[in-house]
Amino acid sequence: MIHSYGSSTNWEATCPPNNKTMNHATRMTQRLVLSLLFFALLIPADSRAAELNPWIHSCYFENDLFTGTDSNYTNGVKYAIISPDLSPTVQDKGRIPKKVLDLIHTLPFIRNAPPETAHKVEFSFGQNIYTPADIARSDLIDDDRPYAGWTYLGTAYHRKSVLQQGIATMDTVEIQLGLVGPESYAENSQKLVHELRDLQTPNGWDHQLHNEPGIVLAFERKWLFHPHKDGLGWATIGHTGGTLGNVATYLNGGLEVRLGWNIPENFGVSLIRPAGSTRMGVTCRPSFYLLGALDSRLVFRDIFLDGNTFTDSHSVDKEPLVADLAAGVACSYGRFMLTFTQVLRTKEFKKQTDSHSFGAISLSCFFNF
Repeated sequence: MIHSYGSSTNWEATCPPNNKTMNHATRMTQRLVLSLLFFALLIPADSRAAELNPWIHSCYFENDLFTGTDSNYTNGVKYAIISPDLSPTVQDKGRIPKKVLDLIHTLPFIRNAPPETAHKVEFSFGQNIYTPADIARSDLIDDDRPYAGWTYLGTAYHRKSVLQQGIATMDTVEIQLGLVGPESYAENSQKLVHELRDLQTPNGWDHQLHNEPGIVLAFERKWLFHPHKDGLGWATIGHTGGTLGNVATYLNGGLEVRLGWNIPENFGVSLIRPAGSTRMGVTCRPSFYLLGALDSRLVFRDIFLDGNTFTDSHSVDKEPLVADLAAGVACSYGRFMLTFTQVLRTKEFKKQTDSHSFGAISLSCFFNF
């Protein structure tokens, strides 16, 4: 998943932050989360949403403003839309033309699948931004990571299989195509936001990675154990997978644990990473839960640290083992689901002074056209 490069314009002042910056970041975080919660609660619950087999629209925002820093994986944004269940046995398929459905149903892996199997496709667009710690400097910082951006389009296929009551798996295959370098427009995005918010101008973009088309092929399998359907309960989600491409090549695995009320039967927290989408299930019951998660990666290739594939560029020595530790809260009401997660990422390169932390917000809406 590019694993996040884990997910996707810097919104805070340069590191190291002062108390004023930290307080400002904390206030911004609180206002943003409270505003999203208030907006979601204004929408009346609709008991028909799950029956409509809707399209799922999701917006993702990841940024280290939540910890008052402005470095490393400093921003990620993504929009994704997941189709209704395309299984032949499902009647309402979100007004997809019949000729298109007939063609889809001829595919062997859909036509020959067990009746309880769900099939969905996803289309996404996103941008990730990476910077060194001191964005005020205009010279090349040899011992810190390169400036880099990644803007991409993604297409994924999700297949959910119910093994027995409360136990299910989901397989995801995704391809991402995009651009690294000036044509990713990451420099433009960051400078625009910093200008609008009167923040430190990032001065080192002249040393960013060169233009390079990028491809990521990703696969991930998730296992859901969900013993409690109603009321207070818990659930676990394990996952394993990997990616292959000039942008990122790695193997990954991890686990998420959830505890709360009316926990939905989806596949865990959604962070920005290839094949990482989780919004397969739709529920209209109000729910609230706490979560803790781990994703670890054995990294063979990371263009944002290794530098350009075919030309010389700035690079640093990467760490082969990287882990993301996450804790957060999620709630759903009616046609909306909101998740806030704080992520701690271990050091990604040899001379990195410390681990990196960022916040992640995702808002999903369940609608038919």
